[in-house]
Amino acid sequence: MTEAAPFFADLAEGPEGGRAVWLRTADGVRIRAGIWAGGHRGTVVLLPGRTEYIEKYGQAAADLQRRGWSTVSIDWRGQGLADHALPDRRYGHVEDFDEYQRDLDAVLALVAAEGLPQPLVMLGHSMGGCIGLRALHRCLGIRAAAFSAPMWGIALPVWERPVARLLTAVAGPLHLTHKLAPDRGPETYVTTAPFEGNLLTGDRAMWNYMRHHVEAQPDFALGGPTLGWARAALAECGALMRLPPPDVPALTVVGSKERIVTVGPIRRHMAQWPGATLDVYAGVRHEVLMEGPAVRQRFFDSACALFEAQRSAAPV
Repeated sequence: MTEAAPFFADLAEGPEGGRAVWLRTADGVRIRAGIWAGGHRGTVVLLPGRTEYIEKYGQAAADLQRRGWSTVSIDWRGQGLADHALPDRRYGHVEDFDEYQRDLDAVLALVAAEGLPQPLVMLGHSMGGCIGLRALHRCLGIRAAAFSAPMWGIALPVWERPVARLLTAVAGPLHLTHKLAPDRGPETYVTTAPFEGNLLTGDRAMWNYMRHHVEAQPDFALGGPTLGWARAALAECGALMRLPPPDVPALTVVGSKERIVTVGPIRRHMAQWPGATLDVYAGVRHEVLMEGPAVRQRFFDSACALFEAQRSAAPV
């Protein structure tokens, strides 16, 4: 029997009946999962990005439920209210991206135990898109995937790239994996950056929504990644881009003003993905799901059309 976890419905602004539970992963880490049931068409496994947490996607769960879909989401280890590897909870750290697959396995076991409706489909944003792509290669029964600005490469200025390669290469031998990556602080971006010129969203209401969350619940706030996280992320992105795309129907959306993930690998990978669609949204930044109502409606209409096509398709 699952144990109830704290859930801040007033912050999430999601569908009625949303709740959270604690889960224990195979390697003993306590993570938090969020459930918005009530959609009868199937279940969306929503994989957040780095720095994110369940409540941030309450409005997304409402958009999905209006279209008939239940949602389950996750606080990855080191994020939100889940266990953190380091004493300072503001540091985002893992040693290997395989750790996130253990978190996902625990959530999929919860979906089965709760009897949430089939089929299972995936929505992965940023780092969640990286974790989600690896999951598709593991053949976990996900019938379709929608990606928002997937982290299949990390945008770095040209001058930073050799420095990043050097630091991540020596971080392990020099026992520096727990140190913050260069030019990254412990404070979370939405509380330190001004709205004007920010990299996440052009919609002030959604910017305020995100900012209010971390001001109301400081444990939601996450600062820069560690060198260990950066090393693991670069390795996983490289490994995934060397694989052929999985045999799963997919939609990827990226904004024309994307500056956080690298768009080149997205374009190349999607060009090799039979039957998949790449849609570039003009004027949109990194947080496609945190833009204004018209952008969100466009995304959820497209994603749910893809998901709907899998309800009658034979399982692969």
